[in-house]
Amino acid sequence: MPTKTCRKFFNFKQQGHLISSVDILSNCSSVKSRFVVSLKIIMGNKSSLMLQPEEIAEIHQETGFSPSQIERLYSRFTNLDKTDNGTLSREDFLRIPELAINPLGDRIVHAFFNEAYDDRINFRQFMRVLSRFRPVKKNKENKLNSREEKLRFAFKMYDLDDDNKISRDELLAVLHMMVGANISEEQLANIADRTILEADGDGDHMISFEEFCSTLERTDVEEKMSIRFLH
Repeated sequence: MPTKTCRKFFNFKQQGHLISSVDILSNCSSVKSRFVVSLKIIMGNKSSLMLQPEEIAEIHQETGFSPSQIERLYSRFTNLDKTDNGTLSREDFLRIPELAINPLGDRIVHAFFNEAYDDRINFRQFMRVLSRFRPVKKNKENKLNSREEKLRFAFKMYDLDDDNKISRDELLAVLHMMVGANISEEQLANIADRTILEADGDGDHMISFEEFCSTLERTDVEEKMSIRFLH
């Protein structure tokens, strides 16, 4: 169980903002806001009929996206696919200006390539990542947009070396990405130290996925990590 202190605001104040350890780990809203801006660019506005009906049905079954959403996203996917080989590279994503200048751009792009083979992703892999941001509707949650998967996505934003642990250095690095010079180095170091101290249940000075989930057990992750997709 997270400590009571872990749910309270730290007394670090910068430009009128209070910062807490739970806020740092549950900063899904910050991750989401940056992801939303980039996602709007990724999605585009066109529709496509290039997918076969059976493919659309299978993707709908797996991800929960409606057929019209799938067609819209497929159209944008093909626009990003400059080599016309049905896959996207990291470079394809980073050619999107809004994503290239995003403080968390590299982490957002990395999230799309967790399942990548040869550092390229196909349309279904692309859709599986996006599906984690679908809102959770009562009795209509699937595995990909479950609370656990939303938490896992947020966790991966901090787990820079993919070892399933968040270290102090990783936490500091992501804090730097998100706030830049708005908070002093000393304050950031104190926030990172306190966050590790309160979330670390087994004393290894790291945050595991289980500890991450435990710390955020009272956080409305379903709302913070959801995006309303156009139909």
